[in-house]
Amino acid sequence: MSGAGRRTEGSTPGRTTLLGSLGFLCLWITAQAQMKIPPETVQQWASVFSVQLRDITTKYSGSLLLQKKLKDVESIVKIVELDGGDLVKDYSDEIERMLGSKMKSVKRLAESAEDADLYHEFNATLEFDYYNSMMINTVDEDGNSVELGGEFPLEENEHFNKLLVNTQQSNIQVPTNVYNKDPNILNAIYNSEALNDVFIGNFQKDPTLTWQYFGSSTGFFRIYPGIKWTPDSNGVAAFDCRNRNWYIQAATSPKDIIIMVDISGSMKGLKMTIAKHTINTILDTLGENDFVNVIAYTDYVRYVEPCFKGTLVQADLDNREHFKQLVEELHVKGEAKIKNAMKESFKILNEARANGQGSMCNQAIMLITDGAMEDFESVFQEFNWPERRVRVFTYLIGREMTFAQNTKWIACNNKGYYTHISTLADVQENVMEYLHVLSRPMVINHDHDIIWTEAYMDTVLPNTMELFTTKAQSLLLMTSVAMPVFSKKKETLSHGILLGVVGSDIPLMEVMKLAPRYMLGAHGYAFLITNNGYILAHPDLRPLYKDGKKLKPKPNYNSVDLSEVEWEDTEEKLRTAMVKGETGTSSLSIRASVDKGKRPLFLVNDYFYTNIDDTPFSFGMALTSGHGRLMFVGNVSVEEGLHDLTSPDLSIASEWTYCETDIDPAHRKYSQLQAAIRYLLGKEPDLECDEVLLQQTLFDAVVTAPLEAYWNALMLNDRVEPGIETAFLGTRAGLMRIMRYAGVETRVAKRFLTASDKDNLFTIDHFPLWYRLAVENTPGSFYYYPINDKGVKYIVATTSVTVSSEGRTAMAGAIGLQLSLDWLEKTMWAIAKQPSDTDCSEVEGVCPLSCESEDLNCFLVDNNGFIVLSKDRNEVGRFFGEVDGSVMASLIKMGMYKKVSLFDYQAMCKNSHHHASSARPLLSPFYGIVALMRWFFSNALMFLLDFNFCGLWHSDYFVDAKAGYHTSHKQKKVDALQPCDTAYPGFMYDSSVREANSLIKCGRCQKMFVVQQIPNSNLVMAVTQADCDCSRQYGSILLEPKEIKYNATVKCNRMKSQKVRRRPESCHSYHPKENAKECGGAAAIFLSLSLFSSSLLISALLHCWT
Repeated sequence: MSGAGRRTEGSTPGRTTLLGSLGFLCLWITAQAQMKIPPETVQQWASVFSVQLRDITTKYSGSLLLQKKLKDVESIVKIVELDGGDLVKDYSDEIERMLGSKMKSVKRLAESAEDADLYHEFNATLEFDYYNSMMINTVDEDGNSVELGGEFPLEENEHFNKLLVNTQQSNIQVPTNVYNKDPNILNAIYNSEALNDVFIGNFQKDPTLTWQYFGSSTGFFRIYPGIKWTPDSNGVAAFDCRNRNWYIQAATSPKDIIIMVDISGSMKGLKMTIAKHTINTILDTLGENDFVNVIAYTDYVRYVEPCFKGTLVQADLDNREHFKQLVEELHVKGEAKIKNAMKESFKILNEARANGQGSMCNQAIMLITDGAMEDFESVFQEFNWPERRVRVFTYLIGREMTFAQNTKWIACNNKGYYTHISTLADVQENVMEYLHVLSRPMVINHDHDIIWTEAYMDTVLPNTMELFTTKAQSLLLMTSVAMPVFSKKKETLSHGILLGVVGSDIPLMEVMKLAPRYMLGAHGYAFLITNNGYILAHPDLRPLYKDGKKLKPKPNYNSVDLSEVEWEDTEEKLRTAMVKGETGTSSLSIRASVDKGKRPLFLVNDYFYTNIDDTPFSFGMALTSGHGRLMFVGNVSVEEGLHDLTSPDLSIASEWTYCETDIDPAHRKYSQLQAAIRYLLGKEPDLECDEVLLQQTLFDAVVTAPLEAYWNALMLNDRVEPGIETAFLGTRAGLMRIMRYAGVETRVAKRFLTASDKDNLFTIDHFPLWYRLAVENTPGSFYYYPINDKGVKYIVATTSVTVSSEGRTAMAGAIGLQLSLDWLEKTMWAIAKQPSDTDCSEVEGVCPLSCESEDLNCFLVDNNGFIVLSKDRNEVGRFFGEVDGSVMASLIKMGMYKKVSLFDYQAMCKNSHHHASSARPLLSPFYGIVALMRWFFSNALMFLLDFNFCGLWHSDYFVDAKAGYHTSHKQKKVDALQPCDTAYPGFMYDSSVREANSLIKCGRCQKMFVVQQIPNSNLVMAVTQADCDCSRQYGSILLEPKEIKYNATVKCNRMKSQKVRRRPESCHSYHPKENAKECGGAAAIFLSLSLFSSSLLISALLHCWT
C-alpha cells in the first residue's frame, strides 16, 4: 500500500490514455487514505518499553533501595516547616553585620587620610619615590629598575581571585593623562602613605575584606593589596578613579542636571566633537540617584530625545547610553540663541522641585558653548536669584577667548564654575571640577555620608574577564562602600576641599552566601535590590550576553528592575514594598522555567522581605509552597557519620559554606569537604561551621551509604549493559554520590557531573537541573530528558525520593541514571518492531508494523515537547514542533500539549541601526588627515599656552590625547545586539490525555499519526506516517523568542515612567559659609605674537581645506 504511494511519486505510469491516468489517480488517493497505524500496536510498544525502561533505571540507579532506607529512618526524623519571616530576619541581620564591618573599615581609612592631611604642610619641592603600579618590577635595557618602579614582591592569592598581589603593601596607579611627578600629586601620595598600615590592620581585623582603596581628587588611585597594573593595548592607563561611580556618589549628593549644548553653525568640526565628548563625560558622572535631560539649542530649543520634553529622567545606565547615541547624531546649523534654552532649563528644574520629582537635592545647568553674546541677567533674575538654588556650570569650547568673560560671568553669578576646553584631552579634568563644587556644602559640614553603589562588574583588574566563564552570572557583580575624605584645615574650611574618596569592594557572591542554599530548597532563592528597585543579586539576573564567542556585559546589566525579573508581579506590590524598605510577605503564582528557559514550571512562591539597615538595600527570599517549605532533620553520631562522609564516591557542594574557610588565611587551603571533616574530627576547632548543615550532611551520608555498596555490587556481580554510564544521587544538604559504570574511555557523557558541568551540580545560586526536574515530578516515577552538550548527546533519568513523618512528606533528594543514546535506541527499536510472523488477522491497519520501516517515523518525546529519541540523531534534543509542525499542531489542538507564554525582559535582539558620528572628516581619508593635523596643532599650541614644560615632555600626555582623539572621532557602530523585551512559548504535556491519533489532510495526501503515553514516565511515543509531507500546509512550530515591539507612545511612556523609588536620606546642596567666589578661569596668558599669528594662519589654511 505505502509502496504504491512511493511508486507513483517516483516513476511515470506507462498508461497514456486520460482514462488510465484518472483510474490510477483514484487508486493512489484511495491508497493514501487507507494507510492506518494501529493504535493498539503502539500502545503495546509503549507498555513494554515502559516496563523495560523502568526496570533498568530502577535497578541501576538504586532508587528503590534509597527510598526504603529513608522509610526505615522515618521514626527518627523530624519534618519542620520553615518560617520564612524568621529566616529573612536572621539572614538580613547577618548581611547587616557583614556590611557593617566593611563600613567600619572604610571609616578608619577616612579618619587616617584626614589626619595625615591635617598635619602635612604642602612642599612644592617635595621629592618622593613611590611604587607606581605600572612601573613595578620593570627594568630598563641595563637591567636597572625604571623610575618609580623597583622590586615589588607579588604572590598568587586565592582570596583575590588568584591574582598576583602584595598583602604587605599598597601601590599607586596614575592615569596616563595625569603627570605623575606633579607637586600636588607627590604631596597627596606622600600623605596617603599613612593608609598602608590601616589597610593591613583592616584586613587583619576582617579577613573577608577584598580590595581597599583611596581615590584622590588629584587623580591617583592607591590600591591594597598592591598589584601590577596592566595598561590597555595602546599602553594607556585610561582608568581614572574619579570617573568611578563610588567616587562620584561619595563626593556629591543626588543631583538634577540639565545639559545645554550649543549646536549653532559656529560649533562645527572639532568644537562639536569636543562638545559631544564633554556631554558624554558629564553623563558618565551620573548615577541611578541622579536625574538628567539634554537640550540642544540654536535659534530654537530642541530636546535630543523629544519623548523627554519638559521632564527629568533617571540617569540609569539605560538612559545615559540612550542619550549618548542621540548626542552622536547632533548636527550643527543656525544661530545660537541661548536665552530661550536657559528659560526652558530653569522651568524643568523648578517644576521638578515644586512637584517633588527628581532628586530633590542639588540642581544644575551645564552650558556647553563656544560663546555667549546675549544678556542673561533677566533670566537669572526671573528664575534663580536671589536664592541661586540652581548652579550653572559653563564650558567654553574651542580656542577663541572672545566670549570668555561672559561665559565666566554666568557661572560665577550662579554658584557654578567656568572652564575652558580647547582639546579633547582637556575634557576629563575640566568636567570633574563641577563635582568638587557640588561637594563643598558636604565638606564644610563635615558630613561623612557612607554610600553604597549599585551592582557593577569590575573588569579593570587583570584576569577578571576570565571569571565570566567560571562563576554564576548573577554573582559576578559587586557593590562598593565608600566615604568622602575632607580637608580639616581651618584656613581652607570655606573652600570645602575634597581630598578624595576611600572605599572597599564587596563581591555580592559573599553577601548571598549568608542565605544558605540548602534552607531555600530546590526552587527557592534569595535576592537583593537597591532603593531604586534595581537588582543587586538575583539568580535570574543575566548580566552577560554572547557576542560571537565572547561573553560581554549587557549595556543595561546593572539597571535591571525587579519587575523585569519577577514579571508575574504585575501590580508591582512586591517591588513597591521592598523599595520602601518595608518588612512583610506576599505570595505569587508564577511561571518559572529551567533548562535555559526551555522547560516551564508552574509554582507558587511565598516571598519574605525586609530592609538592610544603614544601607539603601532590601533583602528578599522566595520559598516554593509545598515541598519548598518542608525539610526533614535527622540526627546521627559524628563517629558514624564521619565514616560514611569519607567515602570515595561522596562529594559536597564546593561553592556552599559548610565551614568558613576565608576568615583564617591558614584555612584557605582546605576544600569544603576537607574543612568539614577536620572540624568534625576536632583538628580545627577554630573553624566557624554551619552546625545544622553539617548535621544534615552527616545524616544524609549515613542514609545514602548503602547505595555505594549496592552500586559496587552491580559492577562486580552483574554485567552492566553498555550505555548505562553513571548513577548519581543528591540531597538537600548538597551531598552527592556518583557511580561511574563506564570508564572515561568508553563513556559518551564525559563532562557529565564533572567540575565544569555547572548545570548539573549544586552551586551557589541553584540546585542541579536533574534535582529541580525530579522534585516537580511524581516521586518514584522517573523523568527522562535529553542533553545536548556541544554536540555530545545523552539521556538523563531522574526521580525524587521522600521522607514522611506525622502526616507530612518532605523531599529528601533525587536519584538518577545517565544513559547513552546507543542503549536507548537499541532498546526502543527492538521493542518497536513486530516480527514477520505476527498474527495480523484482527489488526486493522498496517501489520506487521515496524519503526525500522521507511514508511514510519518514530519518536520519544518528553513532557515539554523535546525529542528524546528519533531515527535521525540530529533531531534528538530539538523541539518536536520544529521537526514535525503538522503533528505538533494537532497535539496542541487536541489538548495533549498546552502552550505556556513566557517573557524575557533581559533579552538582546539584533538591531541593524548604526549611529554614525556627525563629524564629516571620516567621510574621506584626506579630510581625516587634515582634521588630525588640526587636532595635533591645537594640542601643541595649548601645551605652550599652558607653559607646562614637564607636561610637554611627558610622553604619557601625548598617548592619552591620541587615544582620546581616536575614541571620539571614530565612527561609532552600535553593537548589533541591543537590549529588548521578548516573548517565547513553552509547552507542557497534559498527562490526563493518554493517547491521540488522527489523520492530517495535507493536500494530495493524508498523514496518519498515533501518540501514546509511556506509563510511569514523562514520555510519549509518537509514530507518524513518513511519506506524507505536510510542510507546505503546516510550518514548523519554533520556540524562538519574538521581540515585543512597542509603538512610539508606549515606548516613550516606558522610557520616562518613574517607578516608585526611595530617595537617599541625606542631601547636601547648600551651606551659608560656602565660598562661591572660586568659580574657575585661568591665570593671565602670555605668548609671543609671532606664535599666535602663525597659529591663526595655519588654522585658517586648514579650515579652508576642510
